[in-house]
Amino acid sequence: MHGRDGTDARGGLGTLDEAVRRDLEVIGYPRREWVPPRYHDGRRVLDVAIIGAGQGGLATAFALRRTSIDNVQIFDRAARGGEGPWITFARMITLRTPKYVTGPDLGVPNLTPRAWFEARYGAQAWEKLDKIPRQDWQAYLDWYRDILDLPVANDHALEAVEWEDGLLRLSFRTSGGDVHTHYARKLVLATGIEGCGEWHVPAFIRDSLPRERFAHTSESIDFAALKGRRIGVLGAGASAFDNAATALEAGAGSVTLCLRRREIPSINPYRWMENTGFLAYFPALEDRLRWGFMRRIFELNQPPPQDTFWRCRRHANFAYHTGCPWEGVRMDGDDIVVRTPKGEMRFDFVIIGTGFSVDLSRRPETRSFAHSVVLWRERYVPPAGEESEVLGTYPYLGERYQFIARDPADPLAPMLANIHNFTFAATPSMGLSGASISGMRFGVERLAQGLGRDLYVADGQEHLDSLLSYDTPELVSLDPPVSDPV
Repeated sequence: MHGRDGTDARGGLGTLDEAVRRDLEVIGYPRREWVPPRYHDGRRVLDVAIIGAGQGGLATAFALRRTSIDNVQIFDRAARGGEGPWITFARMITLRTPKYVTGPDLGVPNLTPRAWFEARYGAQAWEKLDKIPRQDWQAYLDWYRDILDLPVANDHALEAVEWEDGLLRLSFRTSGGDVHTHYARKLVLATGIEGCGEWHVPAFIRDSLPRERFAHTSESIDFAALKGRRIGVLGAGASAFDNAATALEAGAGSVTLCLRRREIPSINPYRWMENTGFLAYFPALEDRLRWGFMRRIFELNQPPPQDTFWRCRRHANFAYHTGCPWEGVRMDGDDIVVRTPKGEMRFDFVIIGTGFSVDLSRRPETRSFAHSVVLWRERYVPPAGEESEVLGTYPYLGERYQFIARDPADPLAPMLANIHNFTFAATPSMGLSGASISGMRFGVERLAQGLGRDLYVADGQEHLDSLLSYDTPELVSLDPPVSDPV
């Protein structure tokens, strides 16, 4: 296998692997695991269980290892290779973030995406690169997982979280139906964009069309089967345009994209957010300011990048309509009929790019305690004119990403304090975090420090007792030194 400039990619990665191992050896201090072990029914209790083996979950495990917290396990419901969106339902050609973004590396130069890319394809290929292809980003994450030997249990879907004897009892189910139980002191939810809710399909579409005639942008879609068909796409965000472009490139007869907004979004707030002040210190702001930031960011949304729009616009059979919400749908024979302010439109298949909704009761891993979690609408009342129904549905988190109980006297309050939300739903409280490449560098370190702090404080007496009983002498002799023989 050779790189894009003729370099031996396999040899380059081998050299990089050696460099990474040396880096970790050089910076490996402290070197002792320090969290006292806990046991339940004779089994070691996990110090931290991480749900999700995508970029956020992997980076969190590495950050914990950097703080000498090694009794960690990552669980993912997908089979190996299917974690995260990058080669499953993401349909952009490249990442939307700048190529020089860092994050999972946690400041180790040889673990950066650039180091990996140059080792695989050569330095010249990096210089010519605009943005990192999404398949390469997944390949980088696969390499990252392997070179760090991170502990991942695939095919483990978390079905329930319970509070038992001051521990989190986690119930998992495999694709074969087997049920596994693990106990943990801390739980990190690193389950991505929809990790605190579900992908949203408007009820009037879901209830009116046969299931085989529509798909959400997050779903598997057989684009080859859409060749020659009339495709309708609903949505104004980048993923709607990604899916429209993919359908066009697969030979769709026509693609018509409709959006409610009067103009296609063009300003990307993520580029503004990529500054150290916001990424590092946003969580310290008062509620009024955090609400103001997020209301504006959510209002702007994430527009299609210029190259994504051109992917669609280069096709003569692509059309888009602004100020054109879908008001109703029905079947007329074999046609899907969509009612809009601009008249009826007829399609053979429709793709829904309406994002996701935040609702903890819709997720199996959060359903059991959803009723106890305080939301933003219950902690902050914005001034008139600054309301946001969407923002109000997000959980209001503590400074270490932990859920907070509506009622401090709730018996589940101690459990919630040990469940840390590292999904996109953390954004209003904590800014860009694990579900965003742009904010990962700061979010992962903040989370790992918070987890370590909680564990140390909880075990404070044991650490003091350890010091009081520590009796390993360093000075072992009061005699003169033995002279070396001549």
